[in-house]
Amino acid sequence: MASITIRKLEETTKRKLKIQAAMHGRWMEQEARDILKNALKTAPDKSANVADRIRAIFEPLGGVELKPYPRQPMRDPDWLKDWK
Repeated sequence: MASITIRKLEETTKRKLKIQAAMHGRWMEQEARDILKNALKTAPDKSANVADRIRAIFEPLGGVELKPYPRQPMRDPDWLKDWK
């Protein structure tokens, strides 16, 4: 079994953990282990890419129709005019 040390834990967080542990009839250490175990049970969905995740968030809000930007031939840079 591995051990970890948590530094700079706020006193209010420690107190809440102690109270929650007492309510469950456990030591603070066991309560912290259980919280970490439950928080890490579900693995993140790696199958979706970033674009799919963004689309899933904003799709329920509706879409936006954008006008296509008019395409034009690329112009020469200003410094090239002096060379011609």
